[in-house]
Amino acid sequence: MDANYFALHRKVQEYKTILANTDKFREEWKTSLRDRIAKTLKEIIKIVDIDAFVEVQTPVVNLEAVVLSLGVEKSGLAQRIDSHLRRDFIKQRGALVYQQLFNGKIIVLIQYPFIENYGQPHEPKTIAIYRPEELCLDFFIRHVEQFMTEIIQWEDFDDDQPAKQIGFQINPKGY
Repeated sequence: MDANYFALHRKVQEYKTILANTDKFREEWKTSLRDRIAKTLKEIIKIVDIDAFVEVQTPVVNLEAVVLSLGVEKSGLAQRIDSHLRRDFIKQRGALVYQQLFNGKIIVLIQYPFIENYGQPHEPKTIAIYRPEELCLDFFIRHVEQFMTEIIQWEDFDDDQPAKQIGFQINPKGY
């Protein structure tokens, strides 16, 4: 091969490897990984006795997700419609998401709690992106622990931690 094509040839080979990995990762998700993630998360929530459930979401082929959800509930907040009627605000209690990416890798996200009609939802937090073979029990436990830490911080929000501001970031010096 002509030396002028050596670098280009390497890049083409790398591209072909990446495409083959995407197909391999997607197949592994379908045949075993999706079910292994769901089973592992169910075992964890049973062992630690957390009120949660696991569901597989399949709205788009090859972009499926396994979700550990804390569910939905009345938030305790309600809009007064008149003296006899009120509309409850619903609270999404948060979720830990394992979702396929376009390339077959798995992104792990924390979806924060959110109360409808009360501010804007917080952007999901990305924990990491993994190849299927990288996911092991220790990672799942660590992810659930990190998820619970984030949920606890959200639920226990107060002004004891001034670095965590909500709302408009206003300069306290006035300039």
